[in-house]
Amino acid sequence: MPLSITDEQRDTLIAMAAEAKTKSYSPYSKFRVGAALLTKSGNIYTGCNVENASYGGAICAERTAYVKAVSEGDKLMVALAVATDADAFTSPCGICRQFVREFGTSTIVILTKPDGSFKETTVGGLLPDSFGPDDLGFETIEATADE
Repeated sequence: MPLSITDEQRDTLIAMAAEAKTKSYSPYSKFRVGAALLTKSGNIYTGCNVENASYGGAICAERTAYVKAVSEGDKLMVALAVATDADAFTSPCGICRQFVREFGTSTIVILTKPDGSFKETTVGGLLPDSFGPDDLGFETIEATADE
């Protein structure tokens, strides 16, 4: 059974991602990103992009939210909302796609626009035929739907 969230959870994640975006430190690209991550325990972790003069030292909003969750012991991810200022649905970058894939392919991903519209997919939808822990003989950490 695929993961699912309620309309209220989705709306909360979208609002929290938009709020997280306002905390972005993006003086170089001027491209603000916010993320909100719902874990199986019901906790929500937010993140924003934090740029660095040494561009490679930057961290994206999605990875920030995931690192906060994992550092608090939450490893079962249910849904991730991503907010930007763009008028198009902006998807996580390639590094973030690979990073979030570590924690499962069934995680719901909600891409948003400033006008409040959204589009849902999954990590697997963003990164089909992905490489993960199972390719190295390890079990993928993945939330499952409650039956």
